[in-house]
Amino acid sequence: MDSLTENLKKLNLVVPAPVADSFPEANTVDLCRNYITEQLSELAGVDKSIIFPALEWCQVLEKGDLLLPLPRLRLKGNLDEMAKDLAAKFPLGGYIDRVVPQGKFLQFYFNTQFLLKYVTKDVLTRTLDFGSAPLGNGKSVIVEFSSPNIAKPFHAGHLRSTIIGGFLSNLYERLGWKVIRMNYLGDWGKQFGVLAVGFRKYGSEAELEVNPIQHLFDVYVKINNDIKAEQEAAEAKGETLDPNNCIDGEARSFFKKMEDGDKESVALWKKFRNLSIEKYIDTYARLNIKYDVYSGESQVSDEVMKNVSKTLQEKNMITEDRGALLIDFKQLGQKKLGKVLVQKSDGTSLYITRDLGAAIERHEKYNFDKMIYVIASQQDLHTKQFFTALDMMGNKWSKDLVHVNFGMVLGMSTRKGTVVFLDDILEAVKAKMLEIMKQNSEKFAQVDDPEKVADLVGISAVMIQDMQAKRINNYEFGWDRMLSSEGDTGPYLQYAHSRLRSIQRSAAVPDEDLLNANMSIENVCGSLEKLKALNLSEEEFTKKYKLLESQIEKTQALARVMASYPDTLRYASKNYEPSTVVTYLFKLTHQFSSTYKVLRVIGEDREVMIARLALFSAVRQILHNGMILLGITPVERM
Repeated sequence: MDSLTENLKKLNLVVPAPVADSFPEANTVDLCRNYITEQLSELAGVDKSIIFPALEWCQVLEKGDLLLPLPRLRLKGNLDEMAKDLAAKFPLGGYIDRVVPQGKFLQFYFNTQFLLKYVTKDVLTRTLDFGSAPLGNGKSVIVEFSSPNIAKPFHAGHLRSTIIGGFLSNLYERLGWKVIRMNYLGDWGKQFGVLAVGFRKYGSEAELEVNPIQHLFDVYVKINNDIKAEQEAAEAKGETLDPNNCIDGEARSFFKKMEDGDKESVALWKKFRNLSIEKYIDTYARLNIKYDVYSGESQVSDEVMKNVSKTLQEKNMITEDRGALLIDFKQLGQKKLGKVLVQKSDGTSLYITRDLGAAIERHEKYNFDKMIYVIASQQDLHTKQFFTALDMMGNKWSKDLVHVNFGMVLGMSTRKGTVVFLDDILEAVKAKMLEIMKQNSEKFAQVDDPEKVADLVGISAVMIQDMQAKRINNYEFGWDRMLSSEGDTGPYLQYAHSRLRSIQRSAAVPDEDLLNANMSIENVCGSLEKLKALNLSEEEFTKKYKLLESQIEKTQALARVMASYPDTLRYASKNYEPSTVVTYLFKLTHQFSSTYKVLRVIGEDREVMIARLALFSAVRQILHNGMILLGITPVERM
């Protein structure tokens, strides 16, 4: 706050008193919100605590930077007339350019002269920290994401969970939370019995060491085909398989041994698990993803599982059906949630039982303020059943659990067939990107490590295609569209970043000069007075005047977009939407591209060049920060 006060004094601005839960030192929009709140409180006689949250975010620049619906202020009388009166009396104070009444709404437009001077320097001073805010200081959040099943393909659903979960982890960290990134592996259940039986028949220790995930998957497919063939053969003869003398029976028996703690069975399972995790770590690293905890269904302690069963019984939540135990939510007043099995007739546990135990263990261990589960929308019912069961068991903290769901990925295939594993997807886009890059031989020759750049740009293509629409929507995986450098794609963002880097390299201005740039609109764009002083012909004057108008308009729009980045992150943390940040980054890059067409850097007078470069360097920094937040590594050249 001391730094904020000092900077605003230099601009001859008074610091408004901060409202609770606002962070004016980290967010220029919050600074303006505080000013508007302070003035309106005096003008309308309304408490600040009512005004501040009523100031809504505007996504369209034409409608202002902040919007206030007067009905939210609980005022009585003719609100249309009141809006006109408040707009006319509102003191602009250097923060606001104009206030426009629209029916029962007030539209607030920020002073772009203030934004240009304040935000540009703020970005260049805070660099990587621009956008961060201490919203979650002292709070912790667990983000459970990716969570693939060992021995099953790392499919598109896990890819989506991985990308979205990585983004949310980065976002919450930027907003001051202590983040625990957790990968809850599908590492328990009868499938490990199936896998163990299959490995005895088809397994290779050498192949397991080289590529455990692929090899275990191949084994899993083969043994499942054997199970299916055995069942079909029995049906063809009109016979019923002996449950104790068939492959499926062997698998059940092996898993029962695992649950009973048989040393040999557990040792083989541990080997599969550990080798798979080692491979996952390498793959996740390509996506800039790391985990604090590799957990899993297997990690829930027997004691906690017994306590879960005991509590379910004590709360009269259990119904018995032919030796199996289930929760009948209809009988418990939750008709839409149906029934869910919690224990098989042979006494082995099920997915929901382990989920309940895992959540309880995590709360005891981490005492989290929030826990986010990034799980596909196909699991909506399961998640509701799980959250509701926790609540009925008496866990008041269940209200702190959040399910961030998402739709399906459609059409993930190449000429070679269906892409199943994440590594296959990443290798395919890398090869395709390298092919595209080679088409421009001159630029390709300037790239230091083409394979590395192709990998980074290809990964950004996958991630942006996934995150640019609302997460709940299904989307079609389109190879050509995704890799295009035109339109709203990952390569387009990478191209914008490398272009901005190129401008900085060409200008070769020291950072200190950029920080001290004269960011007045007159210096950045010019002024009518300077234009008149040139004594131009009428035709030339008209041409240059139109250019000046365009320069001012586009520069002002760019400053407004830049200022809204920290607020964008806060908004994204409320709706858990990566698309909020992706949409912002495209808005920023489009506005930069439009401004750069009329605002030349190289060849201008030094003072003007430095100011324009400072502006575009701030744009590059915000773009860099946003891409890192999404899990994308920005490239310097491409």
